[in-house]
Amino acid sequence: QVQLVESGGGLVQAGDSLRLSCAASGRPLGSFSTMGWFRQAPGKEREFVAAISWSGGSTYYYEESVKGRFTISRDNAKNTVYLQMNSLKPEDTAVYYCAAQYSGRYSYAPSYAYWGQGTQVTVSS
Repeated sequence: QVQLVESGGGLVQAGDSLRLSCAASGRPLGSFSTMGWFRQAPGKEREFVAAISWSGGSTYYYEESVKGRFTISRDNAKNTVYLQMNSLKPEDTAVYYCAAQYSGRYSYAPSYAYWGQGTQVTVSS
C-alpha cells in the first residue's frame, strides 16, 4: 500500500523560506513516472505547483507564479520528495499536497494515483 506523508508546513512571514517533505512508503519513487506538489487555498480549486518526472532523465515543471522561488527535488535513498519554498508571499498560503503519478499530464490532478494528507503553509504579510 502506497502512502505519502507531507511535513514541514507552518506559519511564516512574507519573505521567509520553508522546505516541505513528502515521504513515500510502499513503493520506491522510481516506480512512479512523476511526483508532484499541488496546493489548495480556502475557497479555491486545487492547483498545480511543481512536478519532477524521471522518464529518460529528470525534468522539472513549475507553475508560473512559483518559478524562481520554489524548487522540487528528490532523494531516492530516503524515498522522499522535497519542495523548497523561498521568498514566500501571502498568496502562497494554502494546504500543500504531494502526489504520485504513473502516467498522464504532470499538471492534471486527476491523473495522480496517490495523494498525501496535506500540510498547511500560512504566510503572513
